Amino acid sequence: MKLSQYAKKAGISYKTAWRWYKAGTLDAYQPPTGMVVVRDPQMERVGTGPIVLYARVSSAAQKSDLERQVHRLRDYAAAGGYQVAKEVTEIASGLNESRPKFLKLLADPTIGTIVVEHKDRSTRFGWNYITTLMEGQGRRMEALFPDESKDDLLNDFVSIITRMAARLYGRRGSKRRAERIKQGVEQVLQAEDEP
Repeated sequence: MKLSQYAKKAGISYKTAWRWYKAGTLDAYQPPTGMVVVRDPQMERVGTGPIVLYARVSSAAQKSDLERQVHRLRDYAAAGGYQVAKEVTEIASGLNESRPKFLKLLADPTIGTIVVEHKDRSTRFGWNYITTLMEGQGRRMEALFPDESKDDLLNDFVSIITRMAARLYGRRGSKRRAERIKQGVEQVLQAEDEP
């Protein structure tokens, strides 16, 4: 997890977490990207079976993003001591529910853990359903960076708006529109919280 996420989870300031990292008291590493990643000792490590890294981008124009995503996943797996059996990359929209490579991973009962960078790399909707079903089979899905927002209702709202905007206006630009709507909703929520 990111150093900032660790600090929030531990109930300390980011500066304190940074000092701990610099002093070597945190089990953390810093890949070439410069971001400090803290290994979570409480996280259950792996399900039974091979570990697969899954990376996805929406279009061929983002192929360089796909390579960087795979690189970050490799760094994460190496830092966690994972023995990666396979790396799967796919170029397909997250709104497309018929991604053959991802569906093949989900259907393969021999795969123990699927590691993705962000939840939306695997699915826009139903992350909890997929993880629950996989855990029932003794398998897991793991996100390198869980949602930045802790507000599930806000995340669901943004996902729904993204899906609707994609249908109404085309897939291109729908995420940008959804992000603007999310910012508007957050501003309204902050205004309500202020006296």
